[in-house]
Amino acid sequence: MRSLPMRARFARSGVRAIALSTALALPATLLPVALPILAATPAQARDAPASFADLAAQLLPAVVNISSSTMIAAQSTPDQPMPQFPPGSPFEKFFHDFMNRNHPGGAPDDAPRRMQSLGSGFIVDPSGIVVTNNHVIDGADQITVTLQDGTNLKAKLIGHDSKADLAVLRVDAGHPLPAVPWGDSGQQRVGDWVVAIGNPFGLGGSVTAGIISARGRDIRQGPYDDFIQTDAPINRGNSGGPLFDIDGQVIGINTAIYSPSGGSIGIGFAIPSNEAKIVVDQLIKYHHARRGWLGVRIQEVTPDIADSLGLKPPSGALVAGVSDGGPAAAAKLHNGDVILSFNGHAIKDMRVLPRTVAETEIGSAVPLVIWRDGKQQTLSVTVAELPGDNIKQASATPPAKPKPPAASRIAGLGIELSDLNDAARSKYQISADQKGVVVTQVAPDSPAASRGLKPGDVIVEVQQAQVSTPADVQSRVDSVRKQNRRSVLMLIQGQGGMRWVPLPLDASGGPGNQLSPG
Repeated sequence: MRSLPMRARFARSGVRAIALSTALALPATLLPVALPILAATPAQARDAPASFADLAAQLLPAVVNISSSTMIAAQSTPDQPMPQFPPGSPFEKFFHDFMNRNHPGGAPDDAPRRMQSLGSGFIVDPSGIVVTNNHVIDGADQITVTLQDGTNLKAKLIGHDSKADLAVLRVDAGHPLPAVPWGDSGQQRVGDWVVAIGNPFGLGGSVTAGIISARGRDIRQGPYDDFIQTDAPINRGNSGGPLFDIDGQVIGINTAIYSPSGGSIGIGFAIPSNEAKIVVDQLIKYHHARRGWLGVRIQEVTPDIADSLGLKPPSGALVAGVSDGGPAAAAKLHNGDVILSFNGHAIKDMRVLPRTVAETEIGSAVPLVIWRDGKQQTLSVTVAELPGDNIKQASATPPAKPKPPAASRIAGLGIELSDLNDAARSKYQISADQKGVVVTQVAPDSPAASRGLKPGDVIVEVQQAQVSTPADVQSRVDSVRKQNRRSVLMLIQGQGGMRWVPLPLDASGGPGNQLSPG
């Protein structure tokens, strides 16, 4: 399948990937009290408004422009010469004069430069609390907020979160500022009217309107993707601006667009307010986001995997790794378990689990329904706070003199296996603490080759049972064949990490694809 001829872009220059996040509505003390706030109303079918003018006039004062600047260190660019033109050409004189005028006494990159970027934001509290995207202010040493009346205010960064792409600023205007309330994004439906206000291309406060085109969009920017899609035009500079419902409540934060050129083509994405306001509240309270953590790596439950586990229909999140010392390990969760429900929330597919866990109160004990050994079981797990990224170094490979390992062929799968001895560890650079059976050969066009197995991969488990010899693997495969299942499930440790792989079975159990001599 070929990829679409366009890429995800954020609605501003110099954009980068985001990860959506989670977590507790703003406390009542932070909600606007000095100015009237529209009451939340359930979404309901309405006629197209004759005009958005009254709504725009009400909302524009609370939407701000954000300018951030960063000092860029001097760089030498000898490999980027001046453009060359024919001698005497008017272009030669133009560029010569231009460079001398703008960079007198030296090359264009011989001094530090200040880089500026523009974005949008909105005020959520009259005291001067401003919400925007993290990528609008990321790395900035100066942040300026411009109100609708042209007033420029220096902003202080209260907190930011790159995973959610959210940031909270504070400004001091000396008087209460107009603010807008959060709305309930969960009540919004596909087809509902929305209004986007922001600072496209640095032009200043601009209003566009459209509808909600889709909900729950996963644009592959992070584990928490759950975007609202809208056709309300969003362009560079709109990042961090609010997406309003027809009642003037913030139901999203404009963050990304699909575009071949950076301009709007009617496919924009906004972080839902129900998720954004949780993170905003945490940034105000703690200056960082706090997310629930389970301590597992997961992968999709494909029909083949579900068949090998006797799980019908395919659903849930397959556990492909359990963090040592994490909540899942303490709850006795195992590799190969399928998480069907977390804290009463059904896990229909794997991408639902990270958001559900992240939203769960840290320290709470919740029920975890899993599929293990062909039946449902319920465990109790205590949710911890998501820690920082820790990279563990692989154990050093002990020196060993190569000794040809004895290989065993697994009929019908197209693989040869060997004990994971010192010679195999040395040949394939496998750590000393790795357990399992090593793959030494993979036949072309075999079931194993079709699923990406390679020499040096290690089979750790077969059908959720640990294996330590080729005979263990053969025994488990034979057992699955007797159950008339179409595939056998193996836990594979490869260069890309641990993953579960369903290998189609040759019903005959014959030799299958032949391996060429090594």
